[in-house]
Amino acid sequence: MDILLINGSPRRGGNTEIMADAFIDGARQSGNTVTKINLSETKVKPCVGCDYCQAHDGVCVQKDGMSDVFAAMDKADMVVLASPIYSYGLTAQIAAVLNRLYARDSIGYHPSGCALLLDSYSPDVFSAAVEQYRELAAYLKWKDRGFVAISGMVEKGAMKTSPELPRVVDFARSFR
Repeated sequence: MDILLINGSPRRGGNTEIMADAFIDGARQSGNTVTKINLSETKVKPCVGCDYCQAHDGVCVQKDGMSDVFAAMDKADMVVLASPIYSYGLTAQIAAVLNRLYARDSIGYHPSGCALLLDSYSPDVFSAAVEQYRELAAYLKWKDRGFVAISGMVEKGAMKTSPELPRVVDFARSFR
């Protein structure tokens, strides 16, 4: 299976990226190929609502990092979103990508499945992001393959010693 992992953390080397890399290791152990896009390095502007894409076979008028996201998504069987939770929802970087998916409304969405990786300081902040993810999966007609949420991420790098990190690897190994 070809998996696209979109890391929505603005922090390089932070807890979300550690979690994403653990997922990638597990997925590759099961024979999957994985492409990772770090939105900290790939700048995606917000949708401007011009509707150019709707009249031009899903091509967006904006030329930015979303072109790379679309190219990787077109090859992927599954998309995995990875996001820290700072204020009850997915990061602004992920939100920009999700808004730009509007360009594909006229031609459809190639991946058939999706999954979600979340981390935060508190166990009480995941529900809004999980609900947004589930609604997205339903709207795009992607099979919801589940999510892993890990709390207790108070300091950068805390994920490395989290007793929950092996759950991410096991979750990733389940995809074939």
